[in-house]
Amino acid sequence: MLKVFKIYPQGFASNSYIVTKDGKTAVVVDCAQPGVWDMCAKLGLKPAGVLLTHGHYDHIGGCARFSREGVPVYASAEEAANMFTPPYTSLGYPVESFPVNTIGGGQTVTVAGIDFNVISTPGHTSGGVCYLAEDCLFTGDTLFCESVGRTDLPTGSGSQLVTSVKKLYALPGDYKVYCGHEEDTTLSHERENNAFIRS
Repeated sequence: MLKVFKIYPQGFASNSYIVTKDGKTAVVVDCAQPGVWDMCAKLGLKPAGVLLTHGHYDHIGGCARFSREGVPVYASAEEAANMFTPPYTSLGYPVESFPVNTIGGGQTVTVAGIDFNVISTPGHTSGGVCYLAEDCLFTGDTLFCESVGRTDLPTGSGSQLVTSVKKLYALPGDYKVYCGHEEDTTLSHERENNAFIRS
């Protein structure tokens, strides 16, 4: 069974999640700020990898700290190509670059003994992905509690977002949904209550 620690941002950034199965090693999903490293240490967890849902600066600000310590960072090939260049870098604060291991939809990435299924979910960005592990779904800025991600930023697409969210709705069963911003939800709640995209 997975244990998920939610790290709220200091100032403007995304939520970050520290995920562990064995209570010793952990995966960070969307490492928004350098302080996530300190939180891992406080929890007594050794980071084994960072998974990024997309490459916007408010989701990646802490990755360089992890990379300097030898922790691999994963993102889709398209997001890896975009995150350190315009137009992404023109959206906000400059972010220290770091090496990225590329992944794609349909793959399974195993980190810290946890299997993460990679789901391609373009819409908020063209290379955005979500991660499914056991009963947990990490949606970044694709799906929020009773809302969805914006599509008016570079590489965004409203039609792609609709398709991606419906792909998530079509997953069998129910999942805890850990969002990039605001509060957590469940997939069944979103299927029934999300007014932006109906199931």
